[in-house]
Amino acid sequence: MAKLSKELLVHMLKQMLEIRAFEEKIVDAYARGTAVGLAHLSIGQEAVAVGACANLRKEDFIISNHRGHGHCIAKGGDPKLMFAEFFGREAGYCKAKGGSMHIASLDIGDVGAMGIVASGIPISVGVGLSIKFKKTDQVVVCFFGDAASNQGAFHEALNLASVHKVPVIFVCENNLYGISVSQKRHQAIKDIAVRAKSYNMPGVVIDGNDVIAVYEAVRQAAERAKKGEGPTLIECKTYRWRGHHEGDPGLGIRYRTKEEMAEWREKCPIKCFKRKLLEDSILSEAEIEQMEKDMANLIDEAAEYAQACPWPKPEEALSDLFAD
Repeated sequence: MAKLSKELLVHMLKQMLEIRAFEEKIVDAYARGTAVGLAHLSIGQEAVAVGACANLRKEDFIISNHRGHGHCIAKGGDPKLMFAEFFGREAGYCKAKGGSMHIASLDIGDVGAMGIVASGIPISVGVGLSIKFKKTDQVVVCFFGDAASNQGAFHEALNLASVHKVPVIFVCENNLYGISVSQKRHQAIKDIAVRAKSYNMPGVVIDGNDVIAVYEAVRQAAERAKKGEGPTLIECKTYRWRGHHEGDPGLGIRYRTKEEMAEWREKCPIKCFKRKLLEDSILSEAEIEQMEKDMANLIDEAAEYAQACPWPKPEEALSDLFAD
């Protein structure tokens, strides 16, 4: 913490609070029956998105997944346009054609959120290869979950990335469950990062609820990538508080215990980060409370804006589509 500026630390807390408020608003929308389609929330995982993207510039890229709201916000996404997409309005980032799971904006370097498990991993290698061809110093951060590392696409992509030394940072958000299947049941390994050894790249295991730990790991990986030394696999141990999707009965109580859920809530990344900021006298309780109010107001205004936007016109249903 001592090595990081107050400006950066405050920025990271603001973004974590913004992501939490954004997704809590989605919970409220489902309760009110105003939501459109499915949503997969990352409440409890905010530190991964924020810590990783705090290293990135606008010209750098991210590849996201079905649980991608936090990634988009951390990369600079506008919650107004994100909510418009979520509520199916024409002002959305993808003109209501993407919905919650497929928000994308090249203007902020968000190549896209991929709904098919592991599908974004090889795409990130393609983006990385384009950077090599252009000979720029950009990097790509690819976010995916623990179960995605079981897919053939994961292994093929890591192999190709290593062979060509592409500037990709593979960030595995290990929240312990592939839908309803515990990692203990779908893998014979404890740490997914050990798989990096097979492809001759660094594999790092960190506390994914510690935003500073995530920031430092991605910073080192980005420096390595910019030097032409190739990719890194970073495994962030974390936990999702909500169910696999909003509407998952009992927040997933069918496949995990109340005790486990309560234990991880105590490890809340926002609460832990606020405590560090208070202990180091970087922010006061009053400043943090005001920040929380400001983020809540920001999200309320964004949701109101989106719900006031018009619905897309039926005749535009097939516009901006490049395959059938």
